[in-house]
Amino acid sequence: MTIRPIRRALISVSDKTDLLLLGHFLHKYHVAILSTGGTAHTLRDAGIPVTDVSGHTGFPEIMDGRVKTLHPTIHGGLLGIRDNPEHDAAMEEHGIAPIDLLVVNLYPFEAMAAKNAPFDDCIENIDIGGPALIRAAAKNHEWVTIVVDTSDYGTVMDEIRDSGGVSSPTRRRLAAIGYARTSAYDAAIGTWFSNEIGETFPRRTTFSATLKETLRYGENPHQKAALYIVNPARPGVASATQLQGKELSYNNLNDTDAAFELAAEFTNPAIAIIKHANPCGVAVASTLTEAYHTALACDPVSAFGGIIATNRSIDGKTAQAIIKLFAEVIIAPALDDDAKLILATKKNLRVLVTGSMPNAAQHGIILRNLAGGYLVQSRDYNVIGNDLTVVSKRQPTSGELADLRFSFTVCKHVKSNAIVYAKNGATVGIGAGQMSRVDSSRIAAWKAHEASQAENEAHSRTFGSVVASDAFFPFPDGLIAAAEAGATAVIQPGGSIRDEEVIAAADERNLAMVFTNIRHFRH
Repeated sequence: MTIRPIRRALISVSDKTDLLLLGHFLHKYHVAILSTGGTAHTLRDAGIPVTDVSGHTGFPEIMDGRVKTLHPTIHGGLLGIRDNPEHDAAMEEHGIAPIDLLVVNLYPFEAMAAKNAPFDDCIENIDIGGPALIRAAAKNHEWVTIVVDTSDYGTVMDEIRDSGGVSSPTRRRLAAIGYARTSAYDAAIGTWFSNEIGETFPRRTTFSATLKETLRYGENPHQKAALYIVNPARPGVASATQLQGKELSYNNLNDTDAAFELAAEFTNPAIAIIKHANPCGVAVASTLTEAYHTALACDPVSAFGGIIATNRSIDGKTAQAIIKLFAEVIIAPALDDDAKLILATKKNLRVLVTGSMPNAAQHGIILRNLAGGYLVQSRDYNVIGNDLTVVSKRQPTSGELADLRFSFTVCKHVKSNAIVYAKNGATVGIGAGQMSRVDSSRIAAWKAHEASQAENEAHSRTFGSVVASDAFFPFPDGLIAAAEAGATAVIQPGGSIRDEEVIAAADERNLAMVFTNIRHFRH
Protein backbone atom coordinates (compact mmCIF):
# COMPACT_ATOMS: atom_id res chain seq x y z
CA MET A 1 0.00 0.00 0.00
CA THR A 2 1.44 3.35 -1.07
CA ILE A 3 0.70 6.65 0.68
CA ARG A 4 0.85 9.73 -1.56
CA PRO A 5 1.29 13.04 0.29
CA ILE A 6 -1.03 15.97 -0.42
CA ARG A 7 0.82 19.25 -0.97
CA ARG A 8 -1.35 21.05 -3.52
CA ALA A 9 -5.10 20.83 -4.10
CA LEU A 10 -7.42 22.18 -6.77
CA ILE A 11 -10.95 22.82 -5.50
CA SER A 12 -13.82 23.81 -7.80
CA VAL A 13 -17.29 22.90 -6.58
CA SER A 14 -20.92 23.79 -7.28
CA ASP A 15 -22.14 22.00 -4.14
CA LYS A 16 -20.39 23.83 -1.32
CA THR A 17 -21.51 21.47 1.44
CA ASP A 18 -18.65 21.19 4.01
CA LEU A 19 -16.38 23.25 1.72
CA LEU A 20 -15.13 25.41 4.58
CA LEU A 21 -14.56 22.37 6.78
CA LEU A 22 -12.34 20.88 4.08
CA GLY A 23 -10.66 24.20 3.31
CA HIS A 24 -9.70 24.91 6.92
CA PHE A 25 -8.42 21.35 7.29
CA LEU A 26 -6.18 21.55 4.21
CA HIS A 27 -4.82 24.93 5.27
CA LYS A 28 -4.03 23.53 8.72
CA TYR A 29 -2.03 20.72 7.08
CA HIS A 30 -0.14 23.19 4.87
CA VAL A 31 -1.80 22.23 1.60
CA ALA A 32 -1.65 24.96 -1.06
CA ILE A 33 -5.11 25.54 -2.53
CA LEU A 34 -5.95 26.48 -6.12
CA SER A 35 -9.51 27.45 -6.87
CA THR A 36 -11.92 29.13 -9.26
CA GLY A 37 -14.83 31.60 -9.22
CA GLY A 38 -17.34 31.26 -6.42
CA THR A 39 -15.40 28.51 -4.69
CA ALA A 40 -12.35 30.78 -4.38
CA HIS A 41 -14.49 33.64 -3.06
CA THR A 42 -16.11 31.41 -0.44
CA LEU A 43 -12.77 30.08 0.80
CA ARG A 44 -11.11 33.51 0.78
CA ASP A 45 -14.00 35.14 2.65
CA ALA A 46 -13.48 32.51 5.39
CA GLY A 47 -9.84 33.49 5.73
CA ILE A 48 -8.43 30.50 3.87
CA PRO A 49 -5.51 31.39 1.56
CA VAL A 50 -6.35 30.60 -2.08
CA THR A 51 -4.58 31.06 -5.40
CA ASP A 52 -6.88 31.69 -8.33
CA VAL A 53 -6.43 29.26 -11.20
CA SER A 54 -6.01 32.23 -13.54
CA GLY A 55 -3.11 33.45 -11.42
CA HIS A 56 -1.58 29.97 -11.40
CA THR A 57 -1.82 29.51 -15.17
CA GLY A 58 -1.20 33.12 -16.19
CA PHE A 59 -4.31 32.91 -18.37
CA PRO A 60 -7.59 34.62 -17.43
CA GLU A 61 -11.00 33.01 -17.21
CA ILE A 62 -12.77 33.82 -20.49
CA MET A 63 -16.13 33.35 -22.24
CA ASP A 64 -18.21 33.81 -19.05
CA GLY A 65 -16.19 31.12 -17.28
CA ARG A 66 -16.58 28.51 -20.01
CA VAL A 67 -12.79 28.37 -20.24
CA LYS A 68 -10.85 28.47 -16.96
CA THR A 69 -9.31 25.10 -16.02
CA LEU A 70 -8.80 23.91 -19.61
CA HIS A 71 -5.10 24.72 -19.58
CA PRO A 72 -1.89 22.63 -19.87
CA THR A 73 -0.63 23.94 -16.53
CA ILE A 74 -3.67 22.43 -14.82
CA HIS A 75 -3.97 19.20 -16.77
CA GLY A 76 -0.22 18.68 -16.82
CA GLY A 77 -0.25 19.03 -13.02
CA LEU A 78 -2.86 16.29 -12.81
CA LEU A 79 -1.57 13.93 -15.50
CA GLY A 80 2.15 14.06 -14.89
CA ILE A 81 3.65 10.74 -13.74
CA ARG A 82 5.93 11.79 -10.92
CA ASP A 83 8.57 9.05 -11.29
CA ASN A 84 8.77 9.33 -15.09
CA PRO A 85 11.92 11.33 -16.05
CA GLU A 86 10.39 12.60 -19.29
CA HIS A 87 7.27 13.81 -17.50
CA ASP A 88 9.38 15.45 -14.80
CA ALA A 89 11.48 17.21 -17.43
CA ALA A 90 8.40 18.48 -19.28
CA MET A 91 6.83 19.76 -16.07
CA GLU A 92 10.03 21.57 -15.11
CA GLU A 93 10.52 23.04 -18.59
CA HIS A 94 6.96 24.44 -18.73
CA GLY A 95 6.65 25.47 -15.11
CA ILE A 96 3.97 22.91 -14.29
CA ALA A 97 3.48 22.25 -10.58
CA PRO A 98 2.01 18.87 -9.57
CA ILE A 99 -1.56 18.80 -8.20
CA ASP A 100 -2.04 16.04 -5.63
CA LEU A 101 -5.74 16.45 -4.76
CA LEU A 102 -8.65 17.37 -7.00
CA VAL A 103 -12.00 18.23 -5.41
CA VAL A 104 -14.68 18.80 -8.03
CA ASN A 105 -18.42 18.44 -8.25
CA LEU A 106 -20.18 19.37 -11.42
CA TYR A 107 -22.58 22.07 -12.58
CA PRO A 108 -26.12 21.10 -11.49
CA PHE A 109 -27.31 19.98 -14.90
CA GLU A 110 -29.50 17.16 -13.54
CA ALA A 111 -31.33 19.56 -11.21
CA MET A 112 -31.95 22.03 -14.05
CA ALA A 113 -33.29 19.30 -16.33
CA ALA A 114 -35.45 17.87 -13.53
CA LYS A 115 -37.26 21.18 -13.06
CA ASN A 116 -37.73 21.58 -16.83
CA ALA A 117 -35.56 24.68 -17.03
CA PRO A 118 -35.41 26.45 -20.42
CA PHE A 119 -33.26 24.78 -23.06
CA ASP A 120 -30.54 27.46 -22.99
CA ASP A 121 -30.28 27.32 -19.19
CA CYS A 122 -29.78 23.57 -19.33
CA ILE A 123 -27.09 23.98 -21.98
CA GLU A 124 -25.22 26.52 -19.85
CA ASN A 125 -25.26 24.06 -16.94
CA ILE A 126 -23.41 21.39 -18.91
CA ASP A 127 -20.01 21.25 -17.23
CA ILE A 128 -17.02 20.90 -19.57
CA GLY A 129 -13.94 21.58 -17.48
CA GLY A 130 -15.14 19.54 -14.48
CA PRO A 131 -15.50 16.18 -16.27
CA ALA A 132 -12.16 16.76 -18.03
CA LEU A 133 -10.45 17.36 -14.68
CA ILE A 134 -12.09 14.31 -13.10
CA ARG A 135 -11.06 12.01 -15.92
CA ALA A 136 -7.48 13.30 -15.86
CA ALA A 137 -7.09 12.92 -12.09
CA ALA A 138 -8.80 9.51 -12.03
CA LYS A 139 -6.52 8.26 -14.83
CA ASN A 140 -3.47 9.31 -12.79
CA HIS A 141 -4.86 7.95 -9.52
CA GLU A 142 -1.48 6.37 -8.75
CA TRP A 143 -0.36 9.90 -7.87
CA VAL A 144 -3.54 12.00 -7.57
CA THR A 145 -6.52 11.77 -5.23
CA ILE A 146 -9.87 12.66 -6.80
CA VAL A 147 -12.97 13.58 -4.75
CA VAL A 148 -16.32 14.17 -6.48
CA ASP A 149 -18.70 13.53 -3.59
CA THR A 150 -18.88 15.59 -0.39
CA SER A 151 -19.50 12.38 1.58
CA ASP A 152 -15.88 11.37 0.85
CA TYR A 153 -14.32 14.47 2.42
CA GLY A 154 -14.15 12.73 5.80
CA THR A 155 -12.27 9.71 4.46
CA VAL A 156 -9.62 11.88 2.81
CA MET A 157 -9.20 14.10 5.86
CA ASP A 158 -8.89 11.08 8.16
CA GLU A 159 -6.11 9.57 6.04
CA ILE A 160 -4.22 12.86 5.75
CA ARG A 161 -4.53 13.35 9.50
CA ASP A 162 -3.27 9.83 10.23
CA SER A 163 -0.54 9.43 7.62
CA GLY A 164 0.03 12.74 5.85
CA GLY A 165 -1.42 11.43 2.59
CA VAL A 166 -3.96 9.15 0.92
CA SER A 167 -3.50 5.39 0.47
CA SER A 168 -3.54 3.57 -2.86
CA PRO A 169 -6.74 1.55 -2.08
CA THR A 170 -8.59 4.78 -1.28
CA ARG A 171 -7.26 6.54 -4.38
CA ARG A 172 -8.43 3.66 -6.58
CA ARG A 173 -11.85 3.60 -4.97
CA LEU A 174 -12.25 7.35 -5.39
CA ALA A 175 -11.09 7.12 -9.02
CA ALA A 176 -13.80 4.56 -9.72
CA ILE A 177 -16.37 6.87 -8.12
CA GLY A 178 -15.07 9.70 -10.31
CA TYR A 179 -15.47 7.78 -13.55
CA ALA A 180 -18.94 6.60 -12.52
CA ARG A 181 -19.89 10.22 -11.81
CA THR A 182 -18.84 11.51 -15.22
CA SER A 183 -20.57 8.55 -16.85
CA ALA A 184 -23.82 9.28 -15.03
CA TYR A 185 -23.51 12.99 -15.82
CA ASP A 186 -23.07 12.35 -19.53
CA ALA A 187 -25.93 9.83 -19.46
CA ALA A 188 -28.23 12.47 -17.98
CA ILE A 189 -27.25 14.96 -20.65
CA GLY A 190 -27.67 12.41 -23.44
CA THR A 191 -31.10 11.33 -22.18
CA TRP A 192 -32.27 14.93 -21.82
CA PHE A 193 -31.02 15.85 -25.28
CA SER A 194 -32.73 12.82 -26.84
CA ASN A 195 -35.99 13.81 -25.18
CA GLU A 196 -35.60 17.39 -26.41
CA ILE A 197 -35.30 16.27 -30.02
CA GLY A 198 -38.04 13.66 -29.70
CA GLU A 199 -35.95 10.48 -29.80
CA THR A 200 -37.53 7.72 -27.73
CA PHE A 201 -34.83 5.18 -28.51
CA PRO A 202 -31.54 6.92 -29.40
CA ARG A 203 -28.73 5.10 -31.22
CA ARG A 204 -26.72 4.81 -28.00
CA THR A 205 -28.00 5.13 -24.47
CA THR A 206 -26.75 4.77 -20.92
CA PHE A 207 -28.83 4.18 -17.80
CA SER A 208 -27.47 5.70 -14.61
CA ALA A 209 -28.55 5.62 -10.98
CA THR A 210 -27.11 6.27 -7.53
CA LEU A 211 -26.73 3.61 -4.85
CA LYS A 212 -29.18 4.22 -2.02
CA GLU A 213 -28.51 1.09 0.00
CA THR A 214 -27.14 -2.43 -0.17
CA LEU A 215 -29.80 -5.00 0.70
CA ARG A 216 -29.32 -8.09 2.84
CA TYR A 217 -29.97 -10.31 -0.18
CA GLY A 218 -32.01 -10.53 -3.37
CA GLU A 219 -35.07 -12.61 -4.23
CA ASN A 220 -33.35 -15.50 -2.45
CA PRO A 221 -30.72 -15.53 0.32
CA HIS A 222 -27.91 -16.63 -2.00
CA GLN A 223 -28.41 -13.60 -4.29
CA LYS A 224 -26.81 -10.20 -3.71
CA ALA A 225 -28.93 -7.07 -4.18
CA ALA A 226 -28.95 -3.30 -3.86
CA LEU A 227 -31.34 -0.39 -4.36
CA TYR A 228 -30.36 2.38 -6.78
CA ILE A 229 -32.34 5.57 -7.36
CA VAL A 230 -32.62 7.77 -10.41
CA ASN A 231 -32.91 11.54 -10.63
CA PRO A 232 -35.53 12.91 -10.81
CA ALA A 233 -37.16 10.19 -8.74
CA ARG A 234 -40.76 9.16 -9.44
CA PRO A 235 -42.77 9.28 -6.18
CA GLY A 236 -42.75 5.75 -4.83
CA VAL A 237 -40.93 3.17 -2.79
CA ALA A 238 -37.40 4.09 -3.93
CA SER A 239 -37.74 7.72 -2.82
CA ALA A 240 -40.07 7.14 0.16
CA THR A 241 -39.22 7.89 3.77
CA GLN A 242 -39.41 4.86 6.07
CA LEU A 243 -41.00 5.87 9.38
CA GLN A 244 -40.64 2.57 11.19
CA GLY A 245 -40.09 -1.15 10.86
CA LYS A 246 -37.43 -3.58 9.77
CA GLU A 247 -35.11 -3.14 6.81
CA LEU A 248 -36.87 -3.52 3.47
CA SER A 249 -35.94 -6.61 1.48
CA TYR A 250 -35.62 -6.94 -2.29
CA ASN A 251 -39.02 -8.64 -2.45
CA ASN A 252 -40.57 -6.01 -0.17
CA LEU A 253 -39.37 -3.25 -2.48
CA ASN A 254 -40.59 -5.00 -5.62
CA ASP A 255 -44.02 -5.77 -4.19
CA THR A 256 -44.42 -2.32 -2.62
CA ASP A 257 -43.70 -0.69 -5.97
CA ALA A 258 -46.39 -2.83 -7.59
CA ALA A 259 -48.90 -1.93 -4.87
CA PHE A 260 -48.28 1.81 -4.94
CA GLU A 261 -48.40 2.05 -8.73
CA LEU A 262 -51.76 0.26 -8.69
CA ALA A 263 -53.19 2.53 -5.99
CA ALA A 264 -52.07 5.53 -8.05
CA GLU A 265 -54.40 4.53 -10.89
CA PHE A 266 -57.49 5.79 -9.03
CA THR A 267 -58.80 9.22 -8.04
CA ASN A 268 -61.29 8.05 -5.41
CA PRO A 269 -59.94 6.68 -2.11
CA ALA A 270 -58.27 3.39 -3.03
CA ILE A 271 -56.56 0.44 -1.36
CA ALA A 272 -54.39 -2.13 -3.13
CA ILE A 273 -53.19 -5.25 -1.33
CA ILE A 274 -50.34 -7.05 -3.10
CA LYS A 275 -48.72 -10.43 -2.61
CA HIS A 276 -45.78 -11.55 -4.77
CA ALA A 277 -46.29 -8.60 -7.17
CA ASN A 278 -49.93 -9.55 -7.87
CA PRO A 279 -52.99 -7.89 -6.35
CA CYS A 280 -55.06 -10.05 -4.03
CA GLY A 281 -57.55 -7.29 -3.30
CA VAL A 282 -58.25 -3.81 -4.70
CA ALA A 283 -61.11 -1.41 -3.98
CA VAL A 284 -62.25 2.17 -4.33
CA ALA A 285 -64.85 3.70 -2.02
CA SER A 286 -66.01 6.96 -0.47
CA THR A 287 -63.63 6.45 2.47
CA LEU A 288 -60.27 4.76 2.82
CA THR A 289 -61.55 2.55 5.63
CA GLU A 290 -64.40 1.23 3.49
CA ALA A 291 -61.99 0.64 0.60
CA TYR A 292 -59.69 -1.33 2.90
CA HIS A 293 -62.43 -3.65 4.16
CA THR A 294 -63.76 -4.42 0.67
CA ALA A 295 -60.26 -4.91 -0.74
CA LEU A 296 -59.39 -7.33 2.07
CA ALA A 297 -62.62 -9.28 1.55
CA CYS A 298 -61.53 -10.32 -1.96
CA ASP A 299 -58.88 -12.75 -0.68
CA PRO A 300 -58.15 -12.38 3.06
CA VAL A 301 -56.06 -15.57 3.12
CA SER A 302 -53.59 -14.36 0.49
CA ALA A 303 -53.55 -10.86 2.00
CA PHE A 304 -51.81 -12.23 5.10
CA GLY A 305 -48.21 -10.99 4.99
CA GLY A 306 -48.94 -8.74 2.02
CA ILE A 307 -48.27 -5.14 1.07
CA ILE A 308 -50.92 -2.44 1.56
CA ALA A 309 -50.88 0.72 -0.55
CA THR A 310 -53.20 3.72 -0.43
CA ASN A 311 -53.64 6.82 -2.57
CA ARG A 312 -54.73 8.95 0.38
CA SER A 313 -53.29 9.96 3.73
CA ILE A 314 -54.04 7.18 6.21
CA ASP A 315 -56.27 8.28 9.08
CA GLY A 316 -56.59 6.74 12.51
CA LYS A 317 -59.73 4.75 11.69
CA THR A 318 -58.11 3.12 8.68
CA ALA A 319 -54.91 2.43 10.61
CA GLN A 320 -56.93 0.75 13.36
CA ALA A 321 -58.44 -1.59 10.77
CA ILE A 322 -55.13 -2.29 9.05
CA ILE A 323 -53.23 -3.38 12.17
CA LYS A 324 -55.61 -6.29 12.65
CA LEU A 325 -53.95 -7.93 9.64
CA PHE A 326 -50.33 -9.06 9.58
CA ALA A 327 -48.77 -7.02 6.78
CA GLU A 328 -45.17 -6.59 5.72
CA VAL A 329 -45.33 -3.01 4.40
CA ILE A 330 -47.72 -0.07 4.32
CA ILE A 331 -47.07 2.71 1.81
CA ALA A 332 -49.07 5.93 1.53
CA PRO A 333 -48.54 9.55 0.53
CA ALA A 334 -48.96 10.55 4.20
CA LEU A 335 -50.25 9.54 7.64
CA ASP A 336 -52.09 11.67 10.16
CA ASP A 337 -50.89 11.79 13.78
CA ASP A 338 -53.43 9.23 15.01
CA ALA A 339 -52.39 6.77 12.30
CA LYS A 340 -48.72 7.17 13.21
CA LEU A 341 -49.41 6.35 16.86
CA ILE A 342 -51.57 3.34 16.00
CA LEU A 343 -49.16 1.86 13.45
CA ALA A 344 -46.23 2.44 15.83
CA THR A 345 -47.67 -0.30 18.06
CA LYS A 346 -46.54 -2.76 15.36
CA LYS A 347 -42.79 -2.20 15.64
CA ASN A 348 -41.78 -4.57 12.86
CA LEU A 349 -44.33 -3.18 10.39
CA ARG A 350 -42.54 -1.21 7.70
CA VAL A 351 -44.32 2.11 7.14
CA LEU A 352 -43.37 4.28 4.18
CA VAL A 353 -44.56 7.77 3.20
CA THR A 354 -43.94 9.28 -0.21
CA GLY A 355 -45.30 12.83 0.13
CA SER A 356 -47.17 12.55 -3.18
CA MET A 357 -48.56 10.10 -5.71
CA PRO A 358 -47.03 9.13 -9.06
CA ASN A 359 -48.91 10.11 -12.19
CA ALA A 360 -50.25 6.84 -13.59
CA ALA A 361 -50.64 8.42 -17.04
CA GLN A 362 -47.08 9.76 -17.15
CA HIS A 363 -44.78 8.41 -19.81
CA GLY A 364 -41.58 6.70 -18.72
CA ILE A 365 -39.14 3.94 -19.55
CA ILE A 366 -39.06 0.37 -18.23
CA LEU A 367 -35.78 -1.52 -18.42
CA ARG A 368 -35.26 -5.28 -18.25
CA ASN A 369 -31.98 -7.08 -18.74
CA LEU A 370 -31.44 -10.05 -21.02
CA ALA A 371 -28.38 -12.21 -21.60
CA GLY A 372 -26.24 -9.91 -23.73
CA GLY A 373 -28.57 -6.92 -23.78
CA TYR A 374 -31.54 -4.99 -22.47
CA LEU A 375 -35.21 -4.74 -23.31
CA VAL A 376 -36.50 -1.18 -23.12
CA GLN A 377 -40.12 -0.11 -23.46
CA SER A 378 -42.35 2.79 -22.56
CA ARG A 379 -44.44 2.54 -19.38
CA ASP A 380 -47.95 1.14 -19.80
CA TYR A 381 -49.48 4.54 -19.14
CA ASN A 382 -52.73 4.05 -21.04
CA VAL A 383 -55.89 5.08 -19.23
CA ILE A 384 -59.26 3.89 -20.53
CA GLY A 385 -61.08 6.70 -22.28
CA ASN A 386 -64.62 6.96 -23.53
CA ASP A 387 -63.95 5.04 -26.73
CA LEU A 388 -65.12 1.63 -25.52
CA THR A 389 -66.95 -0.36 -28.18
CA VAL A 390 -70.05 -2.28 -27.15
CA VAL A 391 -70.06 -5.45 -29.28
CA SER A 392 -72.88 -7.36 -27.59
CA LYS A 393 -76.60 -7.01 -28.15
CA ARG A 394 -77.10 -5.87 -24.57
CA GLN A 395 -75.69 -2.52 -23.50
CA PRO A 396 -73.92 -2.47 -20.11
CA THR A 397 -75.70 -0.61 -17.33
CA SER A 398 -74.02 2.46 -15.83
CA GLY A 399 -73.05 0.41 -12.79
CA GLU A 400 -71.59 -2.35 -14.94
CA LEU A 401 -69.70 0.18 -17.01
CA ALA A 402 -68.09 1.72 -13.92
CA ASP A 403 -67.03 -1.72 -12.70
CA LEU A 404 -65.77 -2.67 -16.16
CA ARG A 405 -63.45 0.35 -16.19
CA PHE A 406 -62.30 -0.44 -12.65
CA SER A 407 -61.66 -4.13 -13.33
CA PHE A 408 -59.73 -3.46 -16.54
CA THR A 409 -57.54 -0.93 -14.71
CA VAL A 410 -56.74 -3.53 -12.05
CA CYS A 411 -56.14 -6.12 -14.78
CA LYS A 412 -53.34 -3.90 -16.10
CA HIS A 413 -51.41 -4.69 -12.88
CA VAL A 414 -52.01 -8.46 -12.78
CA LYS A 415 -49.50 -10.89 -14.26
CA SER A 416 -50.68 -12.40 -17.55
CA ASN A 417 -52.78 -14.29 -18.29
CA ALA A 418 -55.00 -12.12 -16.11
CA ILE A 419 -58.68 -12.29 -15.23
CA VAL A 420 -60.31 -9.91 -12.75
CA TYR A 421 -63.87 -10.10 -11.41
CA ALA A 422 -65.21 -6.92 -9.79
CA LYS A 423 -68.40 -5.63 -8.24
CA ASN A 424 -69.28 -2.27 -6.70
CA GLY A 425 -65.78 -0.86 -7.10
CA ALA A 426 -63.95 -3.81 -5.58
CA THR A 427 -62.28 -6.95 -6.83
CA VAL A 428 -64.09 -10.16 -5.90
CA GLY A 429 -61.86 -12.65 -7.71
CA ILE A 430 -58.43 -12.48 -9.37
CA GLY A 431 -56.75 -15.09 -11.56
CA ALA A 432 -53.11 -14.37 -12.35
CA GLY A 433 -50.17 -15.75 -14.25
CA GLN A 434 -51.67 -18.87 -15.80
CA MET A 435 -50.59 -20.30 -19.11
CA SER A 436 -54.25 -20.73 -20.09
CA ARG A 437 -56.72 -17.85 -19.95
CA VAL A 438 -59.57 -20.21 -19.12
CA ASP A 439 -57.55 -21.47 -16.13
CA SER A 440 -57.13 -17.89 -14.90
CA SER A 441 -60.87 -17.41 -15.20
CA ARG A 442 -61.61 -20.59 -13.28
CA ILE A 443 -59.05 -19.84 -10.56
CA ALA A 444 -60.47 -16.36 -10.03
CA ALA A 445 -63.99 -17.79 -9.74
CA TRP A 446 -62.80 -20.56 -7.42
CA LYS A 447 -61.04 -18.12 -5.07
CA ALA A 448 -64.15 -15.94 -4.99
CA HIS A 449 -66.27 -18.99 -4.15
CA GLU A 450 -63.89 -19.98 -1.33
CA ALA A 451 -64.09 -16.48 0.17
CA SER A 452 -67.89 -16.57 -0.05
CA GLN A 453 -68.09 -19.95 1.70
CA ALA A 454 -65.80 -18.74 4.48
CA GLU A 455 -68.31 -15.97 5.20
CA ASN A 456 -71.34 -18.27 4.74
CA GLU A 457 -72.65 -16.15 1.90
CA ALA A 458 -75.54 -17.50 -0.15
CA HIS A 459 -73.92 -16.90 -3.53
CA SER A 460 -70.40 -16.76 -4.84
CA ARG A 461 -69.11 -13.21 -4.91
CA THR A 462 -68.71 -13.41 -8.66
CA PHE A 463 -72.50 -13.63 -8.97
CA GLY A 464 -73.59 -10.33 -10.53
CA SER A 465 -70.02 -9.17 -11.09
CA VAL A 466 -68.21 -8.00 -14.21
CA VAL A 467 -65.06 -9.61 -15.57
CA ALA A 468 -61.97 -8.15 -17.25
CA SER A 469 -59.40 -9.93 -19.38
CA ASP A 470 -56.00 -8.38 -20.11
CA ALA A 471 -56.01 -9.82 -23.66
CA PHE A 472 -58.64 -11.18 -26.01
CA PHE A 473 -60.41 -14.47 -25.42
CA PRO A 474 -58.93 -16.79 -28.09
CA PHE A 475 -61.87 -19.16 -27.65
CA PRO A 476 -65.34 -18.83 -26.12
CA ASP A 477 -64.42 -21.18 -23.25
CA GLY A 478 -62.89 -18.46 -21.07
CA LEU A 479 -65.94 -16.27 -21.46
CA ILE A 480 -68.27 -19.21 -20.82
CA ALA A 481 -66.38 -19.96 -17.59
CA ALA A 482 -66.93 -16.33 -16.53
CA ALA A 483 -70.63 -16.54 -17.33
CA GLU A 484 -70.94 -19.76 -15.34
CA ALA A 485 -69.31 -17.95 -12.41
CA GLY A 486 -72.14 -15.41 -12.52
CA ALA A 487 -70.56 -12.50 -14.41
CA THR A 488 -73.02 -10.23 -16.24
CA ALA A 489 -70.62 -8.08 -18.28
CA VAL A 490 -67.21 -8.49 -19.88
CA ILE A 491 -64.40 -6.11 -20.87
CA GLN A 492 -61.58 -7.28 -23.11
CA PRO A 493 -59.33 -5.89 -25.86
CA GLY A 494 -60.89 -7.89 -28.72
CA GLY A 495 -58.93 -8.76 -31.83
CA SER A 496 -59.18 -12.54 -31.89
CA ILE A 497 -59.89 -14.31 -35.16
CA ARG A 498 -62.74 -15.92 -33.21
CA ASP A 499 -64.23 -12.65 -31.92
CA GLU A 500 -67.55 -13.46 -33.62
CA GLU A 501 -67.77 -16.78 -31.76
CA VAL A 502 -66.95 -15.08 -28.46
CA ILE A 503 -69.52 -12.33 -29.09
CA ALA A 504 -72.12 -14.93 -29.97
CA ALA A 505 -71.38 -16.79 -26.72
CA ALA A 506 -71.88 -13.55 -24.81
CA ASP A 507 -75.17 -12.83 -26.55
CA GLU A 508 -76.44 -16.37 -25.88
CA ARG A 509 -75.91 -15.74 -22.16
CA ASN A 510 -77.22 -12.13 -22.22
CA LEU A 511 -73.80 -10.75 -21.25
CA ALA A 512 -72.89 -7.17 -22.06
CA MET A 513 -69.45 -7.04 -23.62
CA VAL A 514 -67.18 -4.13 -24.54
CA PHE A 515 -63.92 -4.05 -26.49
CA THR A 516 -61.12 -1.69 -25.45
CA ASN A 517 -58.81 -2.25 -28.43
CA ILE A 518 -56.01 -2.01 -25.81
CA ARG A 519 -54.08 -4.97 -24.45
CA HIS A 520 -52.47 -5.00 -20.99
CA PHE A 521 -50.01 -7.90 -20.91
CA ARG A 522 -47.76 -7.84 -17.84
CA HIS A 523 -44.93 -10.36 -17.72
